[in-house]
Amino acid sequence: MTAFGSVVRRAPNDLPPPPVALPPRAALFLDLDGTLAPIMPRPEQVGPDPRRAALLDDLSRALDGRLAVVSGRALEDIDRILEGGVRFIAAVHGLVRRGGNGVDRLPPHPDLDHARQVLRDLARGDRGLLFEDKDLSVALHYRNAPSAADAVIEAAERLARGSELVLQLGDMVAELRTPGQDKGKAVAAFLRETPFDGAVPVFVGDDLTDEDGFTAAARLGGYGVLVGPPHRPTQARYRLNDFNAVLDWLSASTGRVAA
Repeated sequence: MTAFGSVVRRAPNDLPPPPVALPPRAALFLDLDGTLAPIMPRPEQVGPDPRRAALLDDLSRALDGRLAVVSGRALEDIDRILEGGVRFIAAVHGLVRRGGNGVDRLPPHPDLDHARQVLRDLARGDRGLLFEDKDLSVALHYRNAPSAADAVIEAAERLARGSELVLQLGDMVAELRTPGQDKGKAVAAFLRETPFDGAVPVFVGDDLTDEDGFTAAARLGGYGVLVGPPHRPTQARYRLNDFNAVLDWLSASTGRVAA
C-alpha cells in the first residue's frame, strides 16, 4: 500500500493545506466538533446544518460509502446533529461503533459511578462548569469557566490515578472514560470491514483526541489533517484553519474523488 503519511511529529505551523484530490480509493474519517461544526459554549447548541448534510451525502456517494464520523459525542447526539444522515459512526472516542454489522458498544466501567458523582458535584459548585454524562464516559467542560481549568484537571487526574478509567483531556474539557478503545482503533476496525477494506484512510480532526486517529491513518497508509491554529506538535501531515475551511475543502474534493 502506498504511504501518504508517516508517524513523525510535525510543527503545525509548517503544515500545508491538504491536496484537493483525495488519494485513490480514499476513506474519510471526520471528527465533528471543531471539524464539521463550530465549537459552541454548550454541546447541545450544535445542531443540524443543511449545507453540511448535503455535503456529507455527496461525499458518501462519491466514495461509495467510505465515510465515517469519529467523535467523542454519544451516538444518539451525533445522529441528532447529522439528522441520521451518516451510516458509519464511532462515538464516545470509539467505545461505541456503528459499522456494517450494527452497533458495538462496550459496557460502562464500574469506576464511572464515583467519577460521575465527583464531577457532577464540582459542576454544582461552579455555574460556569458543565457536566456531561455519556454513559461510557463522564466529562466536565470548563470553556465558560477557564479559571477553573487547573482545579478540573487536578480532580480528573486524581480520579484517573485511583481508578481504571482513561483520562482524556480535550479542548477545554476533562473526560474520564471506559478503557478499551480510542479513535485510532475505531479507524482500524472500520478498515477491516466493507466498504472500507483496502481503502486509504484520511482522518480530519481538531482536538488532542484526534491524534490517535492521525497516527492510525498514517500507520495504515493514509494521513491526518489537523484543523485549527498551529498550537501543538501533531501526527497530522496537513492543516486547515477552521471548520469552514474543512467544509470548503471537502466540497472541492467531492468532484475530485478517484475510483
